[in-house]
Amino acid sequence: MSLLRGLFWLVLFVFFTFCFVVLFEYGTHDFASGFKVEFEKVKEYAKEAGSKASPTPTPKLKR
Repeated sequence: MSLLRGLFWLVLFVFFTFCFVVLFEYGTHDFASGFKVEFEKVKEYAKEAGSKASPTPTPKLKR
């Protein structure tokens, strides 16, 4: 149960940090559209970071 509570607080912290960054960048007058724009940027970054994850080749041994 403690793990679930810790995960909840972590997710809540990330969400409110994201909201603060959007509020700082776009202000109160453009918060909703700024939230959508930044959320799309985060989704694209996550997709790009996930697709680049390929196994590293093993180095060849010197003889």
